[in-house]
Amino acid sequence: MAGQSHIKWAQLAAKAQEGNKAAYAELLRDIAPYVKHVLLPTLANPDWADDITQEVLLSVHKALNTYSADRPFQPWLHAIINFRKMDFLRAHYNRRSDKSVPIEKGINLESDVTKPEDIAELGNIDEELAKLPEPQRQIFEMIKIQGYTAQEVADELDMSVSAVKVSAHRTLAKLKENLG
Repeated sequence: MAGQSHIKWAQLAAKAQEGNKAAYAELLRDIAPYVKHVLLPTLANPDWADDITQEVLLSVHKALNTYSADRPFQPWLHAIINFRKMDFLRAHYNRRSDKSVPIEKGINLESDVTKPEDIAELGNIDEELAKLPEPQRQIFEMIKIQGYTAQEVADELDMSVSAVKVSAHRTLAKLKENLG
């Protein structure tokens, strides 16, 4: 049954791309409960599912022209769901007032939670990152440390998404190799 819905959605999307407003409305009406169903088990607060579902529907509207009817609809939709969920969570956690904790409350200063070799290893990571060319280091830090999506980095640096992904992957492999 679920597979049939996805085939129907692909057909509706293709018709919507051709300007069929009824197909477009039906597509959005059909996918909205599915999107919410996918989101609910993955969120700490169930109220967020409605907000993210609305963002997903807006993204489907904006990106419908990028859907290719010769490809399955579900992976395309899930990519949008995942991007919008990550955007929502990133924004939510960035604006939280309780995200910073005074150091005296967050760490037991009497116990050593790191081993000296762990601290030395962190220094090595910084040294290895410093050896990288600026664009490569910037891409790696934005994706792996700051949590940006490849699309966001690509937009920021005026690069293709695939070039950003390749750079981040190669940098990670190089760091693993150099750090053992």
